[in-house]
Amino acid sequence: MIRMLLHLLGEGHDRPLRRTVALMTAAAVAEGLSYALLVPVLRALFGPRPAEAWPWLAAFAAAVAVYAVLRYGGDLAGFRGAAVLLRGVYRRFGDHLARLPVGWFTARRVGEVSALASEGVLQAMSVSAHLLAPFISACATPLTIVAVLLAVDWRMGAAALAAAPAVAAVQVWTGRRTAADDAARAEHGDEATGRIIEYLQAQPVLRAGGRTAERFGALDDALSGLHRVLRRSVLSALPGMLGLTLTVQAVFTGLLALGAYLALGGRIGPAELLAVLVLAARCADPLLSLTDIGGKLRAARHELARIDAVLRTEPLPEPREPVRPAHHGLEFESVAFRRDGRAVLDGLSLSVPEGHRVAVVGPSGAGKSTLLQLIARFHDVDAGAVRMGGADVRAIGSETLMERVSIVFQDVYLFDGTIEENVRLGRPDAGAAEVRAAAAAARLDEVVERLPDGWATDVGEGGALLSGGERQRVSIARALLKDAPVVLLDEVTSALDPVNEAAVHAGIEHLMAGRTVVMVAHRLRTVRSADRIAFLDGGRIVEQGTHDELLRRGGRYAGFWQASSAPAASG
Repeated sequence: MIRMLLHLLGEGHDRPLRRTVALMTAAAVAEGLSYALLVPVLRALFGPRPAEAWPWLAAFAAAVAVYAVLRYGGDLAGFRGAAVLLRGVYRRFGDHLARLPVGWFTARRVGEVSALASEGVLQAMSVSAHLLAPFISACATPLTIVAVLLAVDWRMGAAALAAAPAVAAVQVWTGRRTAADDAARAEHGDEATGRIIEYLQAQPVLRAGGRTAERFGALDDALSGLHRVLRRSVLSALPGMLGLTLTVQAVFTGLLALGAYLALGGRIGPAELLAVLVLAARCADPLLSLTDIGGKLRAARHELARIDAVLRTEPLPEPREPVRPAHHGLEFESVAFRRDGRAVLDGLSLSVPEGHRVAVVGPSGAGKSTLLQLIARFHDVDAGAVRMGGADVRAIGSETLMERVSIVFQDVYLFDGTIEENVRLGRPDAGAAEVRAAAAAARLDEVVERLPDGWATDVGEGGALLSGGERQRVSIARALLKDAPVVLLDEVTSALDPVNEAAVHAGIEHLMAGRTVVMVAHRLRTVRSADRIAFLDGGRIVEQGTHDELLRRGGRYAGFWQASSAPAASG
């Protein structure tokens, strides 16, 4: 457990944690040794001169004071260490997630990460603050008391020592019995979390379709599965709890019988017998808590293992000697890319000269959005190469690459904050005049003027307090402020009303001016002004040319154009 914690945090955290463990161990041993003073105290009390017990009582009080100081220091170090560990794990966890490929974040993994980032990390870090001290006490204090028993009477000490393998065997058996249930509990917890997130995010669509009851069923199934696993987990741990209780009680009963036998035979005095029984009773309390503490430690260890599994996920590698692109033209050379065992792109080749606009069209699932993601290096290709300015994007540093790319997605995510704060994400050091100019070019100023709080208007989590068209204008203003030489547009107007579509188109025209542009669009009328149109199907570019050229050929693009124009003509 300790080794795994140190592994997760890396170097620099081992000394405070080892100091915490040392203090807690010293406190547990001091507690056990303090009970050794009960023997001379009881001997004096049962002897002819009871007043001789006072010095031993003073020594006992001093020992308890030493234990209290050590325990306070250990607990304080544990809480401080937990705060350091929590901060360190969150920082490392967040930094690592930011480096993972975007394709790693499936819907299931979003639920897993949500659970880990909240309950999982807190449960794992509770080891130092809440579990380490009682666990060390439950192990070290009884062993120290056994050593004291051996010093008082070797027969009683040997009988108590014989219980150690039995207690350890019960703990190991309980751990193995519940290991599968711990994993199943985590899996069903992730599933339930993912369902809850999905259900909340899908409320507008579900209510519009009148299908809330159906989705309630899916969520109920996930929660019912979690309930069954939790119940099975409790039932699996019950035999271990009963086994440990019976073992400890049996040992205590055996010590009582052995002590009575030795006392009746005159081989041990009443003071020693009473001290042994007090020590045995005090030894039983921490041992009985081992089942509960052990279960919590196993759960925390499981969470640590899950966090470790995420941290072991390989991020996209950074180049050892990064290069800088010579220009801002783009090139796909025989690119192949697979996702979930399915070929998305297969031998795709495409060239986008610097300053040109290329539109990519094709049927749904053809890989159009994937093509944009490969330019931004959200994924790495399986074969071939994606180049910017003649340099493979894998040879360009991530920061350098992203400085040169602005992306406007169909589904815009805004952070919970003001409009101005979200626009400034494009270039945080931009002046107020630059922010206002970008907003005007994106037609965002029209939105700001009609809002009561203007630029200080809170957009809500994900931009929920703004309409889709307003969020899109914020996104375009952000891209304009960034002023990157390469612009990637992914279905930016497919779900907008005519008014917002016109405003967004005006902003897009400002954004594309003088830049290398790759745009994906279902509405083919939005790509007519492109310098070149590439039709993507089956993972390959099957035809390309200008709008007029492709219509004259009468190929796949011409068929798509006619199909998209038919509804407008009939209307």
